[in-house]
Amino acid sequence: MIFIDACNRKQTPYTPIWMMRQAGRYLSEYREVRLKAGSFLDLCKNTELASKVTLQPIDILDCDAAILFSDILVVPLEMGMKLNFVKNEGPKFETCIRSEKDFSILQNNIGSKLSYVYDTISVIRSKLSKQKALIGFCGAPWTLATYMVEGEGSKTYANCKKMLYTNPKLLHNILQSVSNELKSYLESQIKAGVDSVMLFDSWAGALEPSSYFEFGFNYIIDISKYIKSKFPNIPIIVFPKGVGGYLHKFVDIKAYFDVFGVDWETSMAYAKEVLGDKYVLQGNLEPMRLYNENSMINGIDEIVSIMGKKEGHIFNLGHGMLPDLPRENAIKLVQLVKEKTKR
Repeated sequence: MIFIDACNRKQTPYTPIWMMRQAGRYLSEYREVRLKAGSFLDLCKNTELASKVTLQPIDILDCDAAILFSDILVVPLEMGMKLNFVKNEGPKFETCIRSEKDFSILQNNIGSKLSYVYDTISVIRSKLSKQKALIGFCGAPWTLATYMVEGEGSKTYANCKKMLYTNPKLLHNILQSVSNELKSYLESQIKAGVDSVMLFDSWAGALEPSSYFEFGFNYIIDISKYIKSKFPNIPIIVFPKGVGGYLHKFVDIKAYFDVFGVDWETSMAYAKEVLGDKYVLQGNLEPMRLYNENSMINGIDEIVSIMGKKEGHIFNLGHGMLPDLPRENAIKLVQLVKEKTKR
């Protein structure tokens, strides 16, 4: 698999490419399946339909890796938090975890409740070409905790950050409880058939550096260490969004992952200079460039000129695909990257 070879810094015929949110609303095929499913959560829990939308970008775009279609919030959902996806607003929990009493409702050892995810993986792997990788994933503990404490997405993270500074023990308890479930969750995904796993820390940038390492990245390291001890040959990708201002602080940390995702706000040249010798880098085209072909080509050329045509890079966007993107532009992106990075 070209994607797995790239994760292991092996030589590949071209720089492999896949995209965050590559299974999504910009594809009419996805919208049809989503309508059939009923609700977003119903789609996540429907093995047949979730596997179908996972495979669509492989058939349509010819990406080098499929990423499991699911949602990061299925873990707190199955830990006992009631979740709804509100149209035009996003995910909302009916209750929040803001006290020790709230924390006591969380359930442990929820692996069996997530069997629909593992069943979906098995179906995908049975249908996916052996030349294409399947990426499993989870939300990182800090990002999941923000939703669990705030009850929804936030711009200020006021309740979660207030807990961090006024009741850090409770926040650590939440993070540790979530981490324990994520270890089992990723382990089960690997046993079901994924070839790599990725941890999304979408709200890493909400914290100052010292707080992020204590309440965010340390838990990513702990999970990665656990997975590597069980599955040393499974590549691990981390994506701490918003930490570009202090990448140098990641250099001396003993980590257990293989690929570092770079967001579009971070200079790829800086990321390569600071972290390129330690990790394979993934990223980081600005998603909005895909709306204009010349802008897209210029963005690709800039990244390729920095990363070169040799090992050490996986092409991706600096964040997720956008819902109204013309599919032809996404197809063109994949074609151009393969052409421009051909060895």
